Amino acid sequence: MKQLDGTGLKRLHRSFRQQVEHDCALILDNVASPFKVGAIARSAAAYKVARVWAAGSTPSFREPKVQKTALGCDRYFITESVTTPLDAVAAAHTAGYRVVAIELADRASPIHQADLSGRVCLLVGHEDRGVVPATLDACDAVAFIPQLGKIGSLNVATATAIALWELTRRRL
Repeated sequence: MKQLDGTGLKRLHRSFRQQVEHDCALILDNVASPFKVGAIARSAAAYKVARVWAAGSTPSFREPKVQKTALGCDRYFITESVTTPLDAVAAAHTAGYRVVAIELADRASPIHQADLSGRVCLLVGHEDRGVVPATLDACDAVAFIPQLGKIGSLNVATATAIALWELTRRRL
């Protein structure tokens, strides 16, 4: 077995892109770390996210520290900065997306059981505070990523990548 070269990699991914109808978006709710925003941009590009709303204190995708991690991946999706997370949820609803927050909350469903059908916009929150209750209430659903170890939560960039994978996996 050998690693794929650039051409082999393109062929491999092309075969999956042709199999999947995929229309998803993201809302970043006050994700403060530019490096985590850059990592999320890479995952968003890898999983064919169409649009990302950067809400509140989330840094711009054009910020140098974001670009250092994103490596230009933000050119593969539409970005929009909005004042508040509630504005982002309203914009996603207007665009025809169901908004599913990824949050450790009392009425959240495990992500593998959550309804992720149709046009879905995943919402992820601040690294320490998560998604505030008013924003959770505006979402159509809330899901969490079950964890088996002794750590209670994941890095927001890691959680976003896992949630995007689960959304994509269901469409394969």
